[in-house]
Amino acid sequence: MENVLANFDLVLKAFWLTIQLALLSGLVALVLGTLLAAMRVGPISVLRGVAATYVTLVRNTPLLVMCIFVFVAAPNLGLFVGMPFLLKGTIAVGLYTAPFIAEAIRSGVNAVHLGQAEAARAIGMTFGQNMRYVVLPQAFRASVPPLASTLIAMTKNTSVVAVFGLMEATARMRDFVNKNSDDTMLIFLVFAIGYVILVELISFAAYGLERRWKAAR
Repeated sequence: MENVLANFDLVLKAFWLTIQLALLSGLVALVLGTLLAAMRVGPISVLRGVAATYVTLVRNTPLLVMCIFVFVAAPNLGLFVGMPFLLKGTIAVGLYTAPFIAEAIRSGVNAVHLGQAEAARAIGMTFGQNMRYVVLPQAFRASVPPLASTLIAMTKNTSVVAVFGLMEATARMRDFVNKNSDDTMLIFLVFAIGYVILVELISFAAYGLERRWKAAR
C-alpha cells in the first residue's frame, strides 16, 4: 500500500486517462448512436437495413473482439496506422457503444407522440427537420435514464483496452498488483473507489439533467 501512496500521481494520471477515454468514446458513441437511431426510424429502407445490421452485429459481439479489430486487424488492412493508442481505444469503445446508445434513443423516439411528427410533416418540415427540431429533443429527454446506464457501462468497459497497452486505471492497478502482491485487496479497493466516483459523477449529472428537463416542461 505504501507503494500506491508513494506513487499516487500515477494513480491520478491513470484515472485521468480513463476519463479522457470515456469522454471521447462517449462523444463518438452519442454522435454515431444518434445517427443510427435516425436511420432506423427513417423512411429509407436501405439505411434502416444498414443501421439494423450494424446494431445487431455489434451488440452481439464482445468488446474485446472490437478492440482486436481496431488495434490488430485494422492496421494490417492499412487503417489506423500510426494512430495513438488513446484514439484507437476511443474508436473501439465508441463504435462498440454506439448501437446501445442508438437503441436507447430509439426507445425515446418511440415515446414521442406520433401526432407531433405528423403535425411537423403537415407544415412542410422534411424528415431531417422533423427529427432535429421536434422528435430528437423530446427523445433525448425520455432517454436520459437508459443513456446514463449505457454511459456508465461504457466507462467500466474502458478497462478492456488495458489489454492492449493503454496505461489507464485498470492497467495501472494490474501494475501495482504485480509489484505488491501482498496488498492485492487494498490496491483493488483504491481503484474500485476511483471507478465508483466516476460512475457516481455520471449518475449525478444524469439525475440533474433529468430534473432540469422535467422542470422545464
